[in-house]
Amino acid sequence: MRVIVKWLLAAGLVLALVPAAAQGRLQRGKLQEVQDAYAASIRWGDFENAWKAVDPAYKAEHPMTELEFERYQQVQISGYRDLSTSGGPDGTVERAIELRVINKHTMAERTMRYRERWRWDPEVKRWWLVVGLPDLWNGE
Repeated sequence: MRVIVKWLLAAGLVLALVPAAAQGRLQRGKLQEVQDAYAASIRWGDFENAWKAVDPAYKAEHPMTELEFERYQQVQISGYRDLSTSGGPDGTVERAIELRVINKHTMAERTMRYRERWRWDPEVKRWWLVVGLPDLWNGE
């Protein structure tokens, strides 16, 4: 009898963990999808489309003007590389990114790094970039 009770408890535990594991896979899949779309937008210089991945709360605090979007037209991205990915204690995901940036006026290329931070929004079931677009003029 004890064996049956132990087996039923173990089976119940496994069944309780299955939905959590499935939810984790769903979130990871959605993260990969949004990061791939965001990276493609940056690579192709479509910063207005990349802006769609930014957290609405960040957008409200840091609105982008047409002039700021126009400034992104002065550069071309020649490389976008994911250097590392790590999870934060608050459920966020951070990626270290290396960008190769060409100034269209001088044709000078430089390499820069920045960190993306992504958070899961359970209400809309999607990931948001919480740090805004990369500052390509870091110090320039």
